[in-house]
Amino acid sequence: MLEAAVPSSPSSPRWELYRVLSEPIRLRLLALAAEEELAVGELADLLGESQPNISRHAAALKQSNLLVVRKQGTRALLQLRAEAGADPVVQDALTSGRALCVSDGSLARVAEVVRARDAAAREFFARPVESSVARPAPELGAYVRMLAPILPRAGLAVDAGTGDGGLLDVLSPAYERVIAVDRSEAQLARARERVALRRFDNVAFALGELDSAAVRASVGPGADAVFAARLLHHAPKPAVVVGQLAALCSAGGTVVVLDYLHHDDEAMREQADLWLGFRAAELESFARDAGLVDPRVRVIPAALNGKGPDAHLTWQLLVANKPMPSTRVEGGTNQDSVTKRRKALDHG
Repeated sequence: MLEAAVPSSPSSPRWELYRVLSEPIRLRLLALAAEEELAVGELADLLGESQPNISRHAAALKQSNLLVVRKQGTRALLQLRAEAGADPVVQDALTSGRALCVSDGSLARVAEVVRARDAAAREFFARPVESSVARPAPELGAYVRMLAPILPRAGLAVDAGTGDGGLLDVLSPAYERVIAVDRSEAQLARARERVALRRFDNVAFALGELDSAAVRASVGPGADAVFAARLLHHAPKPAVVVGQLAALCSAGGTVVVLDYLHHDDEAMREQADLWLGFRAAELESFARDAGLVDPRVRVIPAALNGKGPDAHLTWQLLVANKPMPSTRVEGGTNQDSVTKRRKALDHG
């Protein structure tokens, strides 16, 4: 028997439950609330009663611990308290109330009332509006934040050669901390402006070459991930730059390089490009020479290249890992297990 179904004070004895359940409208209300969590207005519509009358009867049922009321702004949603159904008196009341609701058709209309909740949303999204699909979603940061919990390591990221900070729109929501690095104060000024506008409070800046003492001090023991977006083709010695990226990465971390596939468009030299892209084998070789493991190169779909002067080129992504210290574990080295986890994530 449900002990908490009614107040236990002397002024509210057990027979009070029978009094509360003596009105047919309360039996019907209780049965509908057992079928679905419904708003007071929805119950009023189903039962053909005024909202104040429904609220009055609902208050009595709530006081007897039979109903749970959940507030949603100005709306009150009613539902049968889960444990209330264990009381045999309440069970009998629900059976009677359900029969009444079947008889008057209100029970059959519950599904219709729930579907009607969707009508406003359907109407809203069916309105013709100016297309915005060509622009980045203004809530892009929130979407990226959805990915953060599934990143293997999302503590510190380095944006090497941040430029105007375009990559920070993605890295800041995804990582706990980000260090934006550039050797140009003018570029860092643009990146700072972006960060201030976006109100990113987890981004720090470092001015200098990638191997400078200032940058190394900013990164500290190493980053979980080091990113270089379209930086390599500007470097006099690309292989050296990959080595510098690796040096900023912590053991077990990841180096990610976005750059062009080898091409023949000499006009790109007007964009300060020293190299007309790289073959995949070259990037993999740079990674191995830098002491990175598991290098893999993937082509970026052309539709993601934007509309800049390099949009016509083929973009590619190099991903490689900084090995863990070589310690033996059962079934292989510790690095073997890291490699297996990375491959599983790549193919999962």
